[in-house]
Amino acid sequence: MANVHARELRKNLTDAEQRLWQKLKRRQIATVKFRRQQPIGPFIVDFVCFQRRLIIEVDGGQHAAQADYDEERTRWLKVQGYRVLRFWNNEVLADTEAVAQAIFDTVAKIGGPPTSILPRKGGGSI
Repeated sequence: MANVHARELRKNLTDAEQRLWQKLKRRQIATVKFRRQQPIGPFIVDFVCFQRRLIIEVDGGQHAAQADYDEERTRWLKVQGYRVLRFWNNEVLADTEAVAQAIFDTVAKIGGPPTSILPRKGGGSI
């Protein structure tokens, strides 16, 4: 059920989500892969980098009315080992480059294991 709902959300991104997705897709930020509208447990997150366990949420005005829910959700995601960055729609729309830089800085700070130099499944020979 969550996968079907996530698929619908991917088809109907907000303007701010579309703008940010243009920066996140195709490993444009620190060469890490982000996925959009991804189910994690009982929640669907806007963007996630599983490699660095980083979630990006883009919030509209409706989130001001559901602050308690968002806090509980963030707490649950942190217990699962994720770091959550939140940006308001107007931040993303007004200064996409600054938001992208903040994400890049966070990814760089988190660091992570080096990318494998081994060939992908079925490739290469020894």
